[in-house]
Amino acid sequence: METNRLRVIYIAGPYRSKTEYGVRTNIRNAEQHALFVWANGGVALCPQKNTAGFGGAIGNSEHIWLDGDLELIRRCDAVYIIPGWEESKGTKAEIDFAHNIGIPVLESRDDVLKFLGKYVDKTQFPEDFESHPERNDWP
Repeated sequence: METNRLRVIYIAGPYRSKTEYGVRTNIRNAEQHALFVWANGGVALCPQKNTAGFGGAIGNSEHIWLDGDLELIRRCDAVYIIPGWEESKGTKAEIDFAHNIGIPVLESRDDVLKFLGKYVDKTQFPEDFESHPERNDWP
């Protein structure tokens, strides 16, 4: 007997920065969005956490990480672009790649909820929606 398949969502957003603090900030931002996916029944694949701290470990390895990220996207059900993606060349390449291979690109938390079948139309239940902040405010 097969159970329902969980949907895997790739977290696409900036990693690199001019400072170590900026990299850590980008990782924390991605982490929060990954937690949102997990909290709503999806499986988050967070590349920012996957290779955190690997810079310089394999010589000039930037292309290795970026090529690996594209392979990870190929194996996901959707890509979720998080705030700050507009300034990331890597994220733009990931978005183009996802579009080229027909993987949906989700642009907001509402898009994630819809994709996971958890969307609640706030206009239908405005007084009740506030009693369920996990749907909109996590984390």
